[in-house]
Amino acid sequence: MDKAVRAFLTFLDVERGASQETLRNYASDLRQFASFLTAGSAEIRPIEPAAVQSDDIRAYLRWLDRKHEKRTTLARKLACLRSFFRYLQREGVVPQNPAEEVRSPKQPKQLPRVLTKDEAQALLEFPDTTAGWSLRDRAILETLYSTGARVSELVGINLEDLSTKEGLVRLQGKGRKERIVPIGDLAVEAIRQYRVWLASNPNVRHSNLNRTALFCNSRGGRLTARSVARLVVRYSRALPGGPVSPHTLRHSFATHLLDEGADLRAIQEMLGHASLSTTQKYTHVAMDQLLALYDKTHPRAGRAMKSGLAKEGKR
Repeated sequence: MDKAVRAFLTFLDVERGASQETLRNYASDLRQFASFLTAGSAEIRPIEPAAVQSDDIRAYLRWLDRKHEKRTTLARKLACLRSFFRYLQREGVVPQNPAEEVRSPKQPKQLPRVLTKDEAQALLEFPDTTAGWSLRDRAILETLYSTGARVSELVGINLEDLSTKEGLVRLQGKGRKERIVPIGDLAVEAIRQYRVWLASNPNVRHSNLNRTALFCNSRGGRLTARSVARLVVRYSRALPGGPVSPHTLRHSFATHLLDEGADLRAIQEMLGHASLSTTQKYTHVAMDQLLALYDKTHPRAGRAMKSGLAKEGKR
C-alpha cells in the first residue's frame, strides 16, 4: 500500500499540480485508511491494494461515523479513496475500483455563512491602523474581501503579482492555475501603508526578510495559511455572529457582488471555479437574504400578512 500511495501522491504533484495542502490531506487520509485495515489483524503485514474490497471501505466509513466525524469529512475521505483506486485501476495495479460501489454519505444542505455588508465593513476596521503589524492585518483582511482569494492564494501572492497602477493581482489557484483578478483601491492603499511601515521598521529582521512574498510574519518569512486563519478568527470574534474563517470573506465577496448585479460568469472567473454550478450556490444565499429583507420591509409580504391575520384571529 505504501508504494502505491507514494506513486499516487507523485502523480498528483507532478501531473495534476496539486497544492502542498492537498497532498498532505491525501497522504493523511490514505495513511489512516491503511492503519484501519491493519488494526484488526493479528500479524502486521503490508496491505495489497488489490485485496481491498468495497466492504472494507464501508467498514472504514462506519468506523469514522462512530468516531462522530462530520458527514462532510466522510465524503471527503471517500472521494480520496475513489481518486486513489481510480489511479491504480488506470495503472493496472487493481482490476476495479472498490470505492466506486460505495455510496457517498448524504450531506445536509447547508448554505455558507455570509457577512452582511455592515459586518464586513466593521471587520475591516477592527485592526488598529496606527500600530505596527495591525497595518499588515488590515491589508490582509482588505485583500481577502476585495479579491475573493482563497487563503492559500493570498499567502502565495508575491510582490511582482500586484499591479497597483492597473488595480490587478495575479493569484495561483488550485492545480497551480493562475488567474488575474481586480483588487480595490482601499486594499491597494492598505497594502501600500503596510509595506512602507515594514520597510522602515527597525524591529523587523530585514536580513531574514522574504524579498518575494507580499505578506510576511514577524520573523520575515512568508505567512502561512494557518496564521492568516488565526488572524481572521481573532479579529472577527467581535462580530455579532462570532468568529469566521477566511473562506467566509470569500463567500461574502461573491454574494455582495451578486447583490449588486454582477454577472454570475464574471464571479465564476474571479473565484476561479472550474464549474458554474459551484458558483451558483451564491444565488441561493443572495435569494435567502432578499426574501428575508422582503418579509421584513414589505407591508404586504407573506409573513407580514400572516402576522396580521393571526392578530385578527385573536380579536
